[in-house]
Formats: sequence, C-alpha cells, structure tokens
Amino acid sequence: MCEKGHSVKIAALPGDGIGKEVLPAAVQVLDSVATREQVQISWTWFDWGCDYYKIHGRMMPEDGLAILRQFDAIFLGAIGDPEVPDDISLWNLLMPIRRDFDLFVNLRPVRSFDGLPPRVRLDTGAPVDFLIIRENTEGEYSESGGRSF
Repeated sequence: MCEKGHSVKIAALPGDGIGKEVLPAAVQVLDSVATREQVQISWTWFDWGCDYYKIHGRMMPEDGLAILRQFDAIFLGAIGDPEVPDDISLWNLLMPIRRDFDLFVNLRPVRSFDGLPPRVRLDTGAPVDFLIIRENTEGEYSESGGRSF
C-alpha cells in the first residue's frame, strides 16, 4: 500500500462479461479506502478485451504493453466471450500481460465479514478465512511448448 499523501496510477481493464460489473464496484471500494488512507488514485480506463477484438481484430492495441508499463498497477477484470475463441483472448491479452509483467501467481483471498453469514465453516462452527494461490507457471502459462516432465 502507498504511504499517506502518495499517489498511484492504475490502468483499469474491466474486460468482458462480469468484469464490466465487478471492476467498477471494486474501484469504488478502492477509492473509498484510498480517501481514508489519504492516497490519491489516478485511474485510466481501457476498453480492451473481446468487445475490442470484435471491432479491431485484436484484443489490445499493438503498443498495449508499452502503454501499460506507464502505470504503477494494472487492475484487470474478467476476460472471455463465447463469440471469441479462448486461444484468442488468452494468447493476445492475458498471456502477454502476465508474461511481460512477470505475474507468476494469482492470490484470491476468501474472507468472512461481520454481519454476513460465512459460506464455509469448520466443524466447530468457526468461519474459515483462507487464501487461494493459483500459480501461473505451468501448462499454457509456461514458456515450454508441448509436453514437459
């Protein structure tokens, strides 16, 4: 997290489908936290994704990665559309971003919140908070082609 009084530039890519619903809501939460913590967030929104592909024949502009390098962070929503083959969305947006910025892991926290019933409980009745760690270094995320090991 940034120190009080600092600013951060974030590229927001809502992507497709539910990403267009979730990312704006998540930005509102981050803006609220930033205000409380006295951090200035400067958002720049990009419409890259499958809808962009349907219009331009590519998932992002040719200089998309160079554009993203100008930011302190990338906030990426869901990517994918039934009308665009997965290999197009994967290899022309997600993989270039993940590889170019060396994003080797996804961290997905699962937390309980006061006032909301937890979806997962231990046998003792205690709520469960955990972190899902999804590695991005195997299978199609690896640089090796074909079979390995």
